[in-house]
Amino acid sequence: MLWRAAGADSPWARRFLAWGARAMGIRVRQIGQPVSRDVFYIANHLSWTDALILGGLTGTAFVAQDGIAIWPGLNFLCRLNDTIFINRGDRMGVGRQIAAMRDLFASRSKLALFPEGSCGDGRRLLPFKAPLFAMLIPPPPGACLQPVVIDCDEAGRNLAWVGMETGAANAWRLLSRPGTWEARVHFLEPFSPAGMADRKALSARARAAIAARLSETLGGRPVT
Repeated sequence: MLWRAAGADSPWARRFLAWGARAMGIRVRQIGQPVSRDVFYIANHLSWTDALILGGLTGTAFVAQDGIAIWPGLNFLCRLNDTIFINRGDRMGVGRQIAAMRDLFASRSKLALFPEGSCGDGRRLLPFKAPLFAMLIPPPPGACLQPVVIDCDEAGRNLAWVGMETGAANAWRLLSRPGTWEARVHFLEPFSPAGMADRKALSARARAAIAARLSETLGGRPVT
């Protein structure tokens, strides 16, 4: 709060997220170099812990589904990190949500999207929700996209939040597990969204890059 009162970027949210990941037994390893500003990180999605992992490395703000906003405690932490909550079913509010994301990007210069819109198990890649890329048409001046792959070891994949499991049940399963597990975060080659035909083209290019690297991490098994 003191940092914000002074109009400066606070380092505490990033430090807290990194500490939270480590406290939960996650050992994060960075592969590649994240772009430091004016960047949209586009990442695959395994669990609510992805925000701890990616946020702890980069200090990025996030776009999240509004369902998370009702979680006690987590809602407070998300807002401390300037999370934007969106409702994909609110078609009348699309313009307002895009404007909010643009405003946040202008102030923070780093924003992360999980365009699958749901969690996978780390062994596959769900279809991307192209409407999430609407704020990039046209893109903010100087902005780039950087695809990111969150690649966990087998223990981490088995802790993914998938199916009908509730958030509380997944959190308990993760927190009650003894020992540690590894999350490898691959920062891939960034690219400019300028000149891309539309949001579907942006979505397809980012997804193709993530799918190719995810396939490598799985020993060459095709990821479609």
